[in-house]
Amino acid sequence: MEGLFLGCLIGGALFAIVSVVLGDWLSLALDGMLDFLSLDGHPVLQPTAIVGGITVFGGAGLLLARHTPFGTVPVVLLAALCAVAAAIGIYWLYIRPMERSENSTGYSMKELTGMIGEVNVPIPAKGFGEVTVKAGAGLTNHTAASFDGVEIASGERVVIVGLDAHTLLVSKLEL
Repeated sequence: MEGLFLGCLIGGALFAIVSVVLGDWLSLALDGMLDFLSLDGHPVLQPTAIVGGITVFGGAGLLLARHTPFGTVPVVLLAALCAVAAAIGIYWLYIRPMERSENSTGYSMKELTGMIGEVNVPIPAKGFGEVTVKAGAGLTNHTAASFDGVEIASGERVVIVGLDAHTLLVSKLEL
């Protein structure tokens, strides 16, 4: 059993080192040949959590086998329990928070409909001006035209009603 535990511990440690040091390079070199290994099923089945659990299984098994009076079956069961607990802990304490922390600055023009902005350059009744809108992680400026055909002064708050090509159609915000 000691060989199994040692293999799990060393294999997990090597996987961690290889994925951290060579992960991006290896992915580019193989041009996605190993993409079939990614688990797209249940979100808990993340390779990091699984390999972390296998590594903990090996380490806990070695420690329990060498430093406790338990037999083989209790050692394997306790090591497996430690592995499952570690995998769940890795998922909930590391993977899940990291997935939720991803923030993109990208946005679609369609997403701007319904958002509130402020006029920078006055918008004439028939013509174009400029509006600042909070989109994604920052502020963006866009060309805008009056949806209602009325003049909108600089500094006015507006709501984006729609799109016409790459121009925002806006109306005065009246609360």
